Amino acid sequence: MPRLRDLDWSILMARAQDGDRAAYHRLLTEISPYLRSLATRRLWNGADIEDAVQDILLTVHAIRHTYDPARPFAPWLVTIAQRRLIDRLRRQGRIRRREVVMEPEHEAVAEPQHDTGLDGHHLQAAVDSLPPAQQQALRLVKLQEMSLKDASHASGMSISALKVNVHRALKTLQKLFSDRDQS
Repeated sequence: MPRLRDLDWSILMARAQDGDRAAYHRLLTEISPYLRSLATRRLWNGADIEDAVQDILLTVHAIRHTYDPARPFAPWLVTIAQRRLIDRLRRQGRIRRREVVMEPEHEAVAEPQHDTGLDGHHLQAAVDSLPPAQQQALRLVKLQEMSLKDASHASGMSISALKVNVHRALKTLQKLFSDRDQS
């Protein structure tokens, strides 16, 4: 890397540490292609390369206060980039080790569904037999798939009250249907 560019980057980083936003923006703009070239040497997928560059830039941003303006900028930057790239490669290696290549014999064959004799009317009647708070909690959280926060706002119940009512509703329904199956 030319010494002049390293000197420019060192000056820009020192100014950025002093709060010069324009210098910081220029620094990030100038180092991005260099970081991209470093990432390209180790990574093959274009999306991975761009993700790695962003990861390195975020790290530079997070630890920019650790840069010593009396020292060259390029070695500091390269060290960060190498560490982030190695972290990414390790993460990819761990993911690949856990992945399994799917072969035709891995295809799941659907088992025929057993007729439980339960139809929508029986289920609706069972839900309607629940106390009103449990009905409402069950409908919002399980049937309408609302988040607990949204269901809390819609119902006026606290999140913990929603959790308790959903749990109780499910337990009651489970008991109703297990009793029905045994008779």
